[in-house]
Amino acid sequence: MGLQVFPAPSGGSSYSSQPPASASSVLLDGQLVTASSISTSVTGTGAPWLLYANGAGTTTITIAGTPYTVTAGSTVGTSAYTGSQSVTVTGPSTAPSTFTASTMPSSTTWQSVAYGLVSATPTYVAVGNTTSSGAYSTNGSTWTSSTMPSSQIWYAITYGNGYFVAVQGANTTNAGAYSTNGTTWTASTMPSTVQWHGVGYGNGYFVAVAQNTTSAAYSTNGTSWTSSTMPSSISWQSVTYGNGYYVAVASLSYTAAYSTNGTTWTASTMPSSSQWYSVTYGNGKFVAVQQSLTTAGAYYAFSPALPVNFGIYAGPTTIN
Repeated sequence: MGLQVFPAPSGGSSYSSQPPASASSVLLDGQLVTASSISTSVTGTGAPWLLYANGAGTTTITIAGTPYTVTAGSTVGTSAYTGSQSVTVTGPSTAPSTFTASTMPSSTTWQSVAYGLVSATPTYVAVGNTTSSGAYSTNGSTWTSSTMPSSQIWYAITYGNGYFVAVQGANTTNAGAYSTNGTTWTASTMPSTVQWHGVGYGNGYFVAVAQNTTSAAYSTNGTSWTSSTMPSSISWQSVTYGNGYYVAVASLSYTAAYSTNGTTWTASTMPSSSQWYSVTYGNGKFVAVQQSLTTAGAYYAFSPALPVNFGIYAGPTTIN
């Protein structure tokens, strides 16, 4: 396949690119990213995709909620995709060295925050642990109060597949909640009455973990849940997804856990018996931190470093 120039889709400038030698067709090309991120959709042909990016640094291309890390000038293979898929491209940005103060709508213990697109509008949603406290923002700096469906200790929130999903941390109820817009909430029922402390989303599943129990749960829609079992009864705090694995951490324990499907779990080992409180995934690494009532909040607005050119191609049947 020789050198080709592809017209740009909406929102970008065209550029010349040499598609990967194994590409069978061009799905999206010619996009020049000059904002910190863009969102679009791409229609798959049933084959894996080949992602290409060339800019100032690492580009993250998120397809249907699954992030792929593409270093400058490299090509990354994905799973096979069929039909229209949401695609978000985030370019390299300046480091978040300084945060700017913001004000939350009430003085409560804000426990967790998540980000999602609501009808293409960026939306941040936070939950707190008193008086049914919730809040949402479209810019991360100004916030509006919302009301959770019950007065629980809402402990964790995540976003995926068009839903914000929250779980509570009291052991007196099996309450959960979901929202399609981050402003109005509907009650849901968790499979057991325990202290649900962590919830995450990835690869089509919402996954929740709880304190001082082997109880866990999974859901394909964030509204109805099925029980699953952790490898030990300890204080599970947080769960995340990345690179084909769900990973959960616990406090006051050497034990962590991983799962390839969000339903069955295997124990793993942390480097010390600490109060491991939160875990996340990015750029090829899971990272965990340990734990050591005001209206104060904070945000950081990323700015792009240099423009990023990226392309998406239909690839071979298998990716080695």
